[in-house]
Amino acid sequence: MNARYLFIVGGSFLLILIVVGLYYSQKEIHQLYNVDSTSTLYDMTVIDGPIQPIPSIRRIESQWVVLGQALFTSPLLSKDSSVSCATCHDLANGGEDSMAVSTGIGGLKGTRNAPSVFNAVFNFRQFWDGRSHDLSDQIAGPIHNPLEMGSNWEEVINKLSKDDYFSHAFKALSEEGVTQANIIKAITIFEESLITPNAPVDRYLLGDKHALSPDQERGLQKFIDYGCVTCHQGRNIGGNVFQKIGRIDRVPKHLLKDKGRYLITENKFDEHVFKVPSLRNIEKTAPYFHDGSVADLNQAIRIMARGQLGLELEDNDVSDLRAALTAFTGEMPASLQ
Repeated sequence: MNARYLFIVGGSFLLILIVVGLYYSQKEIHQLYNVDSTSTLYDMTVIDGPIQPIPSIRRIESQWVVLGQALFTSPLLSKDSSVSCATCHDLANGGEDSMAVSTGIGGLKGTRNAPSVFNAVFNFRQFWDGRSHDLSDQIAGPIHNPLEMGSNWEEVINKLSKDDYFSHAFKALSEEGVTQANIIKAITIFEESLITPNAPVDRYLLGDKHALSPDQERGLQKFIDYGCVTCHQGRNIGGNVFQKIGRIDRVPKHLLKDKGRYLITENKFDEHVFKVPSLRNIEKTAPYFHDGSVADLNQAIRIMARGQLGLELEDNDVSDLRAALTAFTGEMPASLQ
């Protein structure tokens, strides 16, 4: 039986689908989007439709980007100088490390899959449980986490101050030199540069109707019709809402071992609730889910369709949806080229 006849929705869910089902018109609104913590400015095109194209960078402090990249790739931020941000967020590999969970200092293993740092600036919260509100707020987490970098600001500042490159680079940009605030600023601005524009889906949304192959176009229509866009929408095709994994209680049991936001809020309604991940560059960021337990994208599609939408997909549906997901892959960030 075709999957569309198995579509299970509640009243409010159906209403959401009607709203997002207005689909894409060529009405465009151009806006400037400012990141509150820095002076980075994005030129954003807003269209009618649930998915929005990635904006371009209008203004960014390039010298801070260079310093931020050096910090991001430096092991000096970790206690034993063995781990950098790039250890878990490989800038040449989709912005993550392709491991189920990452390895920190002393070979210690983390508890959740490392999300991609690409386009993270457009997430409404950071971390799977959304405990940080923005990029600058999340930086302290890995530095202090005993399973990741296991350090602290005093140790980090001391090591960077003794390093010739970092001591001179910070002093050239700020009279204060190496400080916690300046470290956070540099890494934040670098991460704000890590956007992946011009994906086929972006070009399609902006009017290039030849940007998608026939199977990608079919898949995008199914992505909308089946309700995937209820959670995966906006600039990041995700990353802007919380949702319970296994909304219809039909997901593998291992995905329910982690109680998600409940561990932060202790609210029973937050059990197994996570920030919906971005689907941008998804074909390059396996393995999937918060525990990194699923390496195959086709399997991930079936799990999500069954557990979140109540759909048992036909093979052709999976093929089309996977094709649509490949259209979400953008260009490498300009700051890395």
